[in-house]
Amino acid sequence: MSTLKIKKGDTVKVIAGKDNNAEGKVLSVDAKKGRVVVEGVNMITKHTKPSQSNPNGGIVQKEAPIDISNVMLLVNGKTTRVGFRVENGKKVRFAKSTGEVID
Repeated sequence: MSTLKIKKGDTVKVIAGKDNNAEGKVLSVDAKKGRVVVEGVNMITKHTKPSQSNPNGGIVQKEAPIDISNVMLLVNGKTTRVGFRVENGKKVRFAKSTGEVID
């Protein structure tokens, strides 16, 4: 599988699904399944049993993973596709719309 263009900590915009146009920070990336968890996006209701850390249990709202193809990287407030190139012997990501290096 090729390297993923979205990394943990990136700001992304959802481009498809029920949370279309929502923006948020990537909390985690699952490279094997091709899914990302985005802050405040795809919220689910989870019923939890009482435990040591949560003695009452109850209903918890949390983010569920969404497919990586449904998000697009935000650079300077605009969505862009991501490319790779080698600069000074190091592989870097760059924004295809502006050509600027992301990291």
